[in-house]
Amino acid sequence: MTADRTPFRRRGLAWPIERTLAVVLAASLVLAALVLAADLAVAQVLSPAERPGAIDVQAQPLAAFDIRDPSRRQFGLLEFQGGLVLRSPNRHFGGISAIRVAADGAHFIALTDRGWWWRGRIVYDDSRPVGIADSEMAPILGADGRPLAARGWFDTECIAEDGGTLYVGIERVHQIVRFNYGKDGLLARGQPIAVPPALRSLPANKGLEALVFVPKDSKEPALAGTLIAVSERGLDKAGNISAFLIGGPNPGGFAVQRSASYDVSDAALLPGGDLLLLERKFSWTSGLAVRIRRIALGEIRPGAVVDGPILFEADLGYEIDNMEGLSVHRNASGEIVLTLVSDDNFSMIQRTLLLQFTLAEP
Repeated sequence: MTADRTPFRRRGLAWPIERTLAVVLAASLVLAALVLAADLAVAQVLSPAERPGAIDVQAQPLAAFDIRDPSRRQFGLLEFQGGLVLRSPNRHFGGISAIRVAADGAHFIALTDRGWWWRGRIVYDDSRPVGIADSEMAPILGADGRPLAARGWFDTECIAEDGGTLYVGIERVHQIVRFNYGKDGLLARGQPIAVPPALRSLPANKGLEALVFVPKDSKEPALAGTLIAVSERGLDKAGNISAFLIGGPNPGGFAVQRSASYDVSDAALLPGGDLLLLERKFSWTSGLAVRIRRIALGEIRPGAVVDGPILFEADLGYEIDNMEGLSVHRNASGEIVLTLVSDDNFSMIQRTLLLQFTLAEP
């Protein structure tokens, strides 16, 4: 059978279909070669111990949250679903400072404050977390393909998610770095974004600690497409916690009312749009405590001082540690699930905890 050589016209010239397909194929091969070369370049920069790889994470389930009353399930507006004590022989595991759980309630991406990604899947028995599967770790990379930690950008404290784009806040150097995680996964390279001058002048170890992205279809159009960044304890002249609106239609600074000596450790958005703030405090006399506050999203605007009700508070009479990460999703039953993780500071006397609660609807 004779091949069909019907041409199409391009600027009056006959251009056979076969030639068009050949050009497309050649371009595709060139693009694939460039992508492969980029991946190989990253692999050459990273040592074998730094390349993305599977790790073993052991999970010991927690039967109760209240140490004194194991039968208790309700804590403020939260109901305890279960928890895990996590351990790994991998030397990079620990110091978990932020987490984002996917809409399926299982897959997650987290980071350590030493500049490493950790991702995996939460395993459930009904609604109770019982284990972690498919764990992987990799160093967080900068724009040059080298680990961020290699340039001293290792105090990675918070994550915000906009579809396949992740934003990571780095406390000590007061930077926010954007990653095309949806395309490049754990090999994504970070690109620093512009941040307000006031953010760059936060105290060295009390800087950026919480980061959320307000969806572009938010019910609060004044904040749609905005990054909300909250410091740990960068205080304004009134003693309140400094926070920032970055990008979006109304960028500027605002403040979170500080009370009872609590500092901010993370934040997450509820499905309805309100902001949850995870907070903690520590003193040698009273010990460690954590709480969660709810802030109405509509009250956040440049120049505002915002406050909100306490949903939950716990001290060392409960199964807590240095709780630093907070994520929110809906489960298959439509309930709002809060996932909290702790930063063990790579200390033998602290624990990496993953706790889950459901939130009573208002």
